Amino acid sequence: MAALLPTGRGADIWFAGLRLPNVLQNLLGEGTLSASFIPIYALLLEEGREEEAGRFAGAILGILVVVAYGGALLGVLAAPWLAVIVAQGPGWILTRLGAEAAVWTPAEIELLARVLRILFPMTATLVVSAWALGVLNSHRRFFLSYVAPVVWNLAIIGAAGWALGSFGAVEGASAIEAAEGPLTGLAVGALIGGVLQLLVQLPAVLSLLGGLRVSLGRGVEGVREAIRNFGPVVLARGVVNLSALLDVALAAALAGGAISLLSRAQMLYLLPISLFGMAVAASELPELSRAGPGGGGERVVARRVRDALRAVLRWLIPSTVAYLVFGDLLIAALLERGGWGPDDSRAAGWVLAAYAVGLSASGSSRTLTSAFYALRDTRTPARIAILRVGVSLVVGAALMFPFDGIAVGPDGGWLEAGATGSGAAGGALGAGGADAAGSLGIGGPADVAAGSGVAAGSGVAAGIRLGAVGLALGAAVGAWLEFVLLRRALGRRIGAHGPGGANVVRLLVAGGVAGLAAAVVRSPLAEALSPLSDRPSIAVWGGDHLLLGGVLLLIFGAVWVGALRVLGGGRTGRGEADDRTEPESDREANQRTDGRPAEGTDGRPAEGTAERTDEETEP
Repeated sequence: MAALLPTGRGADIWFAGLRLPNVLQNLLGEGTLSASFIPIYALLLEEGREEEAGRFAGAILGILVVVAYGGALLGVLAAPWLAVIVAQGPGWILTRLGAEAAVWTPAEIELLARVLRILFPMTATLVVSAWALGVLNSHRRFFLSYVAPVVWNLAIIGAAGWALGSFGAVEGASAIEAAEGPLTGLAVGALIGGVLQLLVQLPAVLSLLGGLRVSLGRGVEGVREAIRNFGPVVLARGVVNLSALLDVALAAALAGGAISLLSRAQMLYLLPISLFGMAVAASELPELSRAGPGGGGERVVARRVRDALRAVLRWLIPSTVAYLVFGDLLIAALLERGGWGPDDSRAAGWVLAAYAVGLSASGSSRTLTSAFYALRDTRTPARIAILRVGVSLVVGAALMFPFDGIAVGPDGGWLEAGATGSGAAGGALGAGGADAAGSLGIGGPADVAAGSGVAAGSGVAAGIRLGAVGLALGAAVGAWLEFVLLRRALGRRIGAHGPGGANVVRLLVAGGVAGLAAAVVRSPLAEALSPLSDRPSIAVWGGDHLLLGGVLLLIFGAVWVGALRVLGGGRTGRGEADDRTEPESDREANQRTDGRPAEGTDGRPAEGTAERTDEETEP
C-alpha cells in the first residue's frame, strides 16, 4: 500500500474514502452491538433459553440490515456532497478567518466521491459481519470471529498488488489521472473483502443458531431493551465518528499528506489495541454479562475487570515504549517501498509516538467500557466518550498549526515551514511531480516539496510537515481523560478493580529498561548489520530497515521478559500477585461458579468475604 500510495493527496483520498463510510460501521457495528446485543444474547444463553436467543439474534439482524443498507444507499447518493464537505469545508472556514489552507482540485474531489460510492456498501456488509462476530463471541467461538477480518485485509492487499502490476506510466497523464485506476481497484477489492469476511463466518453462525429467523423484532423478547441501550451508545459513537471526520477535515486543511500520515500511524497504533485491548474486552464481555446483574454480582465483575486490565497492560506498556523508542524504524520496515521514503517514515514515526502516549489508556478503556455494558449501563461511558471527543478536538486543533510549522527534512534534519497550505499549484495530488509515473504519479521523487504537499514558495525546500502530530497528541490527551473518568465511575459501582500499583510499576520499570537497551544498541547494531542488508535477498524485502527492526524487536522483547522475571512479574497468567495478597476466603468466593460470595451457616456472607484487599496497591 505504501508503495502504491505514499504520503500525498492520493493517499489522502484513499484514507478519507475509508473514514467516511466507516461512520456506518462505527455507529452500528461491533462497539454498538457490544453494548446492546451481546449482554442480552449471552444472558439468554446462560439461562438455557436457546430458542428465545435465536429469535432475538434474528430480530437484531433484520433491524441492522434495514438500517445499515439504508444508510449505505444514502451515502452513495450523497457522495459528491460529502466529498466536497470533507475536502473543502474546513479550508473554506479557515480562509474566511484569514488563515491559509490547502486546496483540493475538482478532479481530486470527484475521485474521492467515486471511492465513497464503492465503499459505503462495503461498510454496510461489515456491520452485518459484526453481528456474526457478536454471535460467535457469545458462544465463546473467538478464533473464527477474529480470523475473518484477515480475509478483508487480504482482499485489499491483493487489489494493491494487482494495481501495482496493472497500472504503469501513461504518457501525458496527470497525477490525478494516473491515480484513478489504482484507487478504484483498491475500493473494489475492499468491497469484495467485506463480502468474503461475512461469508466466512455465516456457516458457523447458522450452525450455532440452528437456522436463521430474521424479523424486525415485533414482540421478540429483549429487542426493546436492546434498542433502549442502543440509543446512548449510538449518540456517543456518533460524536466519536464526528470527531474522526473532523480529524480528517482538519488534516485536509493542513499541508498535503497529513491525512495519510495520520492513517499510517494509526495502523500501528491500533494494532496492539486490536490484538490485546479490544480482544480482551470482546472475550470478557460475554463473561461479564453472565456475571453482571442477575448473573453473580458486581464482585465477580470487579475481579474479572482487574485481571483483564492486568492482561491488557502487560502488552500495551511495552508496545508504548517500543513506539516511542523506535516506532519510525518499524514504519520504515513495513512501508518504505516505492515512493515512500525515509522522510515519510520519520514523519509518520513522530505521529505514531504522539499517539503512543495515549496507547495504554485507550486500550484499557475498552475493558472498562465492557464492564459498564455488562452492568446494563450504556449512558455513563457514552457521556464520558462525548467529553473525551470534545477535549481531543480542542487540544488537537490548538496544536496542529504550530506543529505544521515544523517539517522533517532530508537526512532527518528539521525545517521551519512557512504558512500552511499547498495551493492548487502545490501539486494536484500533494505529490504532482514532473514524473506522474513515479509510483503512479503519487509522491514521485521528481519534486520532493510537492510530494510532501508543501506549497511552492512556502519556505521549505523539501520535507514533510508535522501538523498531524498535533492532532495525535489531542487524541492522547482525550484517551487519558476517558480512562480516568471511567475508572472513577466504575469504582463507584463495583469498588476496587484496578490492576494494582505494584504491578503497574513493575511493567513500567521493565519497559523502561527494555527501551533503554533498544535505544543504546540501535546505532551500533545498524552499522553491524549494514553489510548484510545490501544482499539482494534481504534488500528486496526492505533491506536494512526490516533486518534492523526485526533484530531490535528481538532484543527489546528479550530484555523486557528478563526484566519482568527479575522484578518478580514473569508469569503470564491473569491474576498474578493475587495469591500473595488475597485472603483465602476471598479466593474461595471468587472461584465459585455462580460468582456469589461464600455463605456462613446463617446464610449471610462468611466473615472476610466482604471487602477486597487491593485498596493498598490500587493506583
